Parts: sequence; structure tokens; C-alpha cells
Amino acid sequence: MTFVQIRRTGSENLITVVELHRPEARNAFNTSMAKELLQAFQEIAKSDARVVMLQSTNGKAFCSGADLKERNGMTETEWRDQHKLFEQMFYAIADTPQPVIAVVDGYALAGGFELVLNCDFIVAANSAVFGLPEVTRGIMPGGGATRLLAKRIGLHKAKEWVCTGRMIEVAEADRAGLFNRLTTADSLGEHALELAESLARNAPLSIQFCKQAVDALFGMDDELAREKELKYYNRCVDTQDRVEGVLAFVEKRAPRFVGK
Repeated sequence: MTFVQIRRTGSENLITVVELHRPEARNAFNTSMAKELLQAFQEIAKSDARVVMLQSTNGKAFCSGADLKERNGMTETEWRDQHKLFEQMFYAIADTPQPVIAVVDGYALAGGFELVLNCDFIVAANSAVFGLPEVTRGIMPGGGATRLLAKRIGLHKAKEWVCTGRMIEVAEADRAGLFNRLTTADSLGEHALELAESLARNAPLSIQFCKQAVDALFGMDDELAREKELKYYNRCVDTQDRVEGVLAFVEKRAPRFVGK
């Protein structure tokens, strides 16, 4: 791959790191980069990785959104076809069964911010800057911001950020509750890996069912949510790892989860 780098890390090599690598364009995603990200997450979904970290090789920019230079001059058909590819890319990240951590430093703007919002957890450096400037260019977010941002920071704040298109400094984003962790640029990788390890050591199917349940049940009618919650619970009970987890507790040892 040209614009996306993939490697394994962690104490048991169970964490997949996906790195955006197009520094000359502040990691703006063009057609090629979007195809690479889509392929990467499709493959990760079928792998034995337990956690994914999405980050940049460039501390100055996580991702500045779609490459408008490439889009300049596109026909209407070409624009819409490209956006379908972008949709698939965003959905592949959001639908990855494993938890995905966005590790953010520098600019996360427009579609770059939406890459972050399609992840499950956000670890940010205090030098990060966020923004959804689409309205200043005659368009609007099309990769999840109008669906996902309000779930993290509330409806009124989300409307302000989306409709003003202004840059959001990290202190304001933190007050709004956007992050799971906020740290310095120097310790960003350390804090992100610490969170990833804390997820990776748990039963992988339990983590995946929890992720699916929280996403599916949020905002659902409570009576229906109770019913669906128990379906996720019973799927978790019917696993080898549940038996191993209880046995390990009784035997006072660390569990050996296998994802079955």
C-alpha cells in the first residue's frame, strides 16, 4: 500500500496499527488512499486482531479530509461515484467488529474528523485541532458527522460545530466530552497503547458483543432495548471464553482467551 501502513504491536502482537501516510497532503484522502483504507479494514475485520489503532505518521495532521484538488474538475457522476467509495471506507471502519481507537495529533478536519468519529474511542494530543468546515465550501459532512457527533457531545453543541464550520481547539473539545483520553503529543502513543492493551487482554468476543450492543441500543425504546440486550448477553454466554473466564477466576489465574 502507498498511503496506508499496517503493522502489529502490543505485548502479544494482538493490536493492529493502521497509519495514514500522505504527509505532503496532510493525509487528505484521495481515491487511492480511500481504496487502501477500505481494503485494510475489510482485511482486519477477518483477522485475529483484537484492537485497531488508527493514527497518522505525521504529527502535524491526522487527516485534513477529502483531497479537494483531486475533486476539482470532477463531473457530477465522478463526484458521486467517489463519494460512494468514501461511504464504504467510513462504514468499514465503523463496522469493524474489533474496537477501533483514533489516535489524533494535529489537524482532524472535515472527512478527517469523520474518520475519528467512526472510531469507538478517541485518544488525542493537546496539539490536535478539529473542525467540520464543509459549510464554508458549499457542502456538508457526508461521512457520519451529522449522525455521530451529537452522540458524543450533545445535540446543541454538534449543531454549532457543524453549522459554523469553525475550528475547534482541543480544550473546547475536551470540555464537550469528545475524548476518552487527552494527553501531550510526546505521550500520545503511550496512552493510546495503554488503552489498546487494556482492551486486548479481555475476551475478544465479549468486547465485540459489547461494542455492538452499545451501538445498537443507544436511543432505542427501552422495552425493545431490554430484549435485544439479552440476545447479545446470551451470545456471549455461549462461548468457550465465558467458561475459561469463570474457571480462571476460580483458579486465581489470568484467563487464556481464544475468541471462541
